[in-house]
Amino acid sequence: MFVAEILKTKGNAVFSIAPDLSVARACAELEERRVGALVVCDGERVAGVFSERDVVRALARDGAQALDRPVSAYMTAKVIFAEPREEMSVLMTRMTDRRIRHLPVMAEGRLAGVISIGDVVKCQIAEHAREAESLKTYIAAG
Repeated sequence: MFVAEILKTKGNAVFSIAPDLSVARACAELEERRVGALVVCDGERVAGVFSERDVVRALARDGAQALDRPVSAYMTAKVIFAEPREEMSVLMTRMTDRRIRHLPVMAEGRLAGVISIGDVVKCQIAEHAREAESLKTYIAAG
């Protein structure tokens, strides 16, 4: 299955924030949107990803003072992207190897969505279920 197919099912909504937004406000946004990461955009440019892991690291490093600082101080600035034509198995490997849980999807130079590790796992489970059902049908047919 390809990234584009997942985005058709999941939708292409991207929750983004500005790099100068405070960590406290970004935390509120994570909670309000019920997501694990937000894409940090500086105008049309993707500047980073700010995730729950970044919050934990910020608090561990700077304590409660981190909450008043901008997300740009703690975001993951080296963003790894996905493309609509990539297969989910490729993304699973990339996410596992690099220990990342969210990949912004770029299509024709524009942000087209976000794929999470949960999306990848859900896709893999669905593919295995389809394969198992096909094998059952094949065996039953004799």
